[in-house]
Amino acid sequence: MKPHFHKVPITLQSSFSIRHDIKPDFGNIWHYHPELELHYVIKGEGVRFIGDNISNFVPDEMVLLGENLPHTWRCKDEYFQNNPDLTTEAMVIHFLPDCLGKYMLTLPEAYLIPKLFEKAKSGMVIKGKAKDKLVDLMRAAVDATNLDRIIILLSILKTLAETDEYSTIVTSKNTFYQSNESETLRINKICNYTLSNYKKDITLEEVASLSNLSVTSFCRYFKLMTKKTFYDFLIEIRVSHACRFLIENKLPTEMICFDCGFNNVSNFYRHFKKVTGMTPLDYKRKYLN
Repeated sequence: MKPHFHKVPITLQSSFSIRHDIKPDFGNIWHYHPELELHYVIKGEGVRFIGDNISNFVPDEMVLLGENLPHTWRCKDEYFQNNPDLTTEAMVIHFLPDCLGKYMLTLPEAYLIPKLFEKAKSGMVIKGKAKDKLVDLMRAAVDATNLDRIIILLSILKTLAETDEYSTIVTSKNTFYQSNESETLRINKICNYTLSNYKKDITLEEVASLSNLSVTSFCRYFKLMTKKTFYDFLIEIRVSHACRFLIENKLPTEMICFDCGFNNVSNFYRHFKKVTGMTPLDYKRKYLN
């Protein structure tokens, strides 16, 4: 889908930005920016969209995004009910590839950093001891000043560049198009409607009318923007919610099937295995163990 360009606020007195946010939710605008982003979720749950990947996010997840990789974190519906006791919390660092000077990337000692930036274009979920070390560095960066900020950023880049404790998020090599404002509003409207109504039988006529398009034009438009059909998109959202329910381990699989919008169990099992590569029972065992 065509994402919205986002201007990251970085002051002239800083080479990069670091924020510690506590907000009602993470917003829902599908966007991109030329800065790389290191994003650590402290509190909050929901579905994240990165490139053409749809997955759940939970507290204690860290993601590195490369330049111009479209993304959004969409919290569960409970976060949009104006509950003052339910908030999100995250630490976020934004930095341009050449924020420390164009020549630094050409230094022989820094050869791993351009390789890191290339890997980040597909998105990286950081895990293990590397993530724990990076959390401490991000906390230190929030209050650091002057040269200490630069030293911490270099330590963050070193940890990211040297670790093999990560998984890649985006597997396809699709190019994600830039958008104008009207297209951004249209695609975000479709996305938000689907996330709010995935449990129901959503027809192509419904979403096409949201877009002020005929069904045929909508199908062509959505496939062009997302590289997938609307029903593939809907199935992935349903499966991502099913994954979360399986991990929570509070409901039987058959009930999860119908709660996530599937009409029968056999279809649920077939779509679940197609999206995740495993059966619901295997998925549950893997994550609970």
